[in-house]
Amino acid sequence: MTVEENINFYNGIYSVPELKKAERKELVLGMAGLQDKRVTITRTLPGGFKQRLALGCAILHEPSILFLDEPTSGVDPISRRNFWNLIHEMAKGGTTVFVTTHYMDEADYCDRLALIYRGTIIAAGTPNQLRKEFMSRDVLEIEADPLVAAMDALDQQGIETAIFGSVLHATVENAKNAIPRIWKILGDSHVTASRIEKIVPSLEDVFVTLIEKA
Repeated sequence: MTVEENINFYNGIYSVPELKKAERKELVLGMAGLQDKRVTITRTLPGGFKQRLALGCAILHEPSILFLDEPTSGVDPISRRNFWNLIHEMAKGGTTVFVTTHYMDEADYCDRLALIYRGTIIAAGTPNQLRKEFMSRDVLEIEADPLVAAMDALDQQGIETAIFGSVLHATVENAKNAIPRIWKILGDSHVTASRIEKIVPSLEDVFVTLIEKA
């Protein structure tokens, strides 16, 4: 079906009143940025547009609560951010939105979180509450080359590390004391470090810490 036919179909499925169908259709097309693609076959759309169309169809009947299960899975970063802008607009309009995601950077967009590990909620609260309550230790970000060698050298000295993209995150008791020690460990291991600094813990840092305690 085309984009417009999909919207018409869901207008019928959700029993949207006849007088509101045209208005709701135009709202969805505008929200999803699909005004010029209304006659496009849906399966030919890029993933980001498909997700936005699916979200638009889900809110045609103006639900008070919406459940979205990993709605940005497989979507490029720009489309993911645009999708979250749409979710925020719905929330501002009074819709309660429950979202599941495995992208921890996305979790920061939420007002309240529940972190789940092996089917059990292990922590809940706002992003800042979780950082304050569960990150009693400092987190350092380390740029080093080669990265895996740096990780191995620090792990051998009892310093917990994890790879985050092109850098390491190390969890330490005290950043001021740990930084000189890490410089020495990496130097003695013939690893070139270009930066070691204390950072605000990410929610992924929080999650990893909670898993290690579980």
